[in-house]
Amino acid sequence: MKAQLLIIAAPSGAGKNTFINRLIQERPDRFVHSISYTTRNMREGELDGNPYYFLTEEDFRSKMADNFFAEWAEVHGNLYGTGRAQLEKHWADNRWVVMDVDVKGAENLKKEYPEAVSVFILPPSIETLRHRLSARKGKTDDLELRLANAVDEMLRAPDFDHQITNDNFDQAYAEFDKIIDNLLK
Repeated sequence: MKAQLLIIAAPSGAGKNTFINRLIQERPDRFVHSISYTTRNMREGELDGNPYYFLTEEDFRSKMADNFFAEWAEVHGNLYGTGRAQLEKHWADNRWVVMDVDVKGAENLKKEYPEAVSVFILPPSIETLRHRLSARKGKTDDLELRLANAVDEMLRAPDFDHQITNDNFDQAYAEFDKIIDNLLK
């Protein structure tokens, strides 16, 4: 099958990056993680290009005007977007591009690329999410906003092709891995 787009969305702290990192580690020849652009402030330990390309709002909006982004959205008061050329480069290499986006970004990508496959990772509960976010390295200063957004985002889970609850990571990843195996058939 020709390489496509795998969209993974989840509330902050639900574990989507853990799923993505393991997938890329196990199947680097078939999957590549897209690096998004953002206007949010860099956290401790982050670098430009890892995990995001960091832009000023002015630079981001200039790229928007130039149709640079395949999708973009405002999330938690910051702008996030995916460079169109990055997707095309990986597809030319016959690799699946794994997108880590919020529900708005997923919706925009599905409009632009309706053949994309989407997976929503659910936390077992809001309290578990609160605990995970509170324990996160480089703690977020917008915890309550992220939790309020999580409730709204989880209501959108049925819009995705697949939903996985990340209560026990090994079990949840096994379910995710079956989805991946089916994509590669």
